[in-house]
Amino acid sequence: MTKDDKIIAAIDAFLPCPTPQAWLDHAAHPDNIKLLLIDHANCEKKAAATAMSLIWRYTDQPDLLQKMSQLAREELLHFEQVCGLMQARGVAYEEVTAARYAAGLRAVCSKHEPQRLVDTLLVGALVEARSCERFHVLAPRIEGFDSELAKYYRSLLRAEGRHFEDYLALAVDRVGEEQVRVRLDDLRAIERDLIESPDSEFRFHSGPFVG
Repeated sequence: MTKDDKIIAAIDAFLPCPTPQAWLDHAAHPDNIKLLLIDHANCEKKAAATAMSLIWRYTDQPDLLQKMSQLAREELLHFEQVCGLMQARGVAYEEVTAARYAAGLRAVCSKHEPQRLVDTLLVGALVEARSCERFHVLAPRIEGFDSELAKYYRSLLRAEGRHFEDYLALAVDRVGEEQVRVRLDDLRAIERDLIESPDSEFRFHSGPFVG
């Protein structure tokens, strides 16, 4: 088993369900790559913003500051790379509405510490893992008409896999494996519903598109 195989195996075990085939069929169509790239850029930008917000909020936690600083830099690098791919394809960075996915997960996060931090970290782990899983399943589907983008999505596998593990490890360090396991059961159920239920808008983290 290769290192990439191990990363995907860990992510598949962590996530509550695979990406629905209907979403993948829609996302992998050449006509939808433009919107996919725009929303992917938004996702990278938001991921960097999440890391920065944790840096501002929890200045008394050195391990978190170090991990989030590194993660923010990597997410901004990915943002720059996606913008470069868009520019090369003549894709304008247009404004699009946000998916309900991240907002749906954040809505159930506790408003009280220390659970607020733990929930934020676990949501971060789920979002990063789902991104990684989608890069993995998209790459072979778009290889035939956009080999450059397929190669790029494969290259993101290790970075996004490490991000998911960093978020999860930070949560475990704060409350222990048992409390994380119990809370993850709740969050996984919500994540599964968001991923499997139909969406009226196609986005990188949306459920199956129903137009």
